[in-house]
Amino acid sequence: MKSFFAVFSGCFFLPLRRPVGLTLCLAAAVLLTASSHAQFGPPDPGTKVLDAGALTPPVGARVAIIEFLDLQCPDCAKANPMVKDAVAKYKIPWLRHDFTLPFHSWSRLAAIDARWFDLTSPDLGNEYRDRVFAEQPTIKDVDGLRLFTEKFARENGLTLPQEVDPDGKLATLVKTDYALGQRIGVEHTPTIWVVTAGSKGAPFVEVVDHDKLFEMIEQALKQTAR
Repeated sequence: MKSFFAVFSGCFFLPLRRPVGLTLCLAAAVLLTASSHAQFGPPDPGTKVLDAGALTPPVGARVAIIEFLDLQCPDCAKANPMVKDAVAKYKIPWLRHDFTLPFHSWSRLAAIDARWFDLTSPDLGNEYRDRVFAEQPTIKDVDGLRLFTEKFARENGLTLPQEVDPDGKLATLVKTDYALGQRIGVEHTPTIWVVTAGSKGAPFVEVVDHDKLFEMIEQALKQTAR
């Protein structure tokens, strides 16, 4: 829809009494048609990995999932239950990294809040992330996030401080994750890889089609079987 208005707003104000105006309108219409067809083209081939050094499982693990996420990203919220189910089924590590997008109004604060819960326990931090994804449509702005986070803290016997990150250490961790994503080549969220150690196949494969996640994990486990 955005491209529709971008094309036709420019066309609308052209002086159509002249042939050039008509020509430009027709050209815009052709571009719009081409754009609408492009939406049904082949899927994105995936992220162009610039530095694969971090795309490895934790020590001792054969297979793991590495994800770069934004807590305000609707596609991340959609993928989250599936990734969580896969991790539970196959008993593999799940390394979550923040990749907060600048046009999202509250995702950076949510990432910092999640890090605050991590200080109590990583499990609690991950439970917070899962809850944010589940409740994402109800969190409209920064104030809504604060109310949601205070409620989550109370439910877990904690009191959310007025200043969650007074010395900026948690924000630095979030920035470090973002820098890692940029170094690897991440450009969107969610970006999810199945990574392996000692595999007979590829050492990492991006999950472009999320419906194939379980199949990809099973293949990775076969390729790393000893």
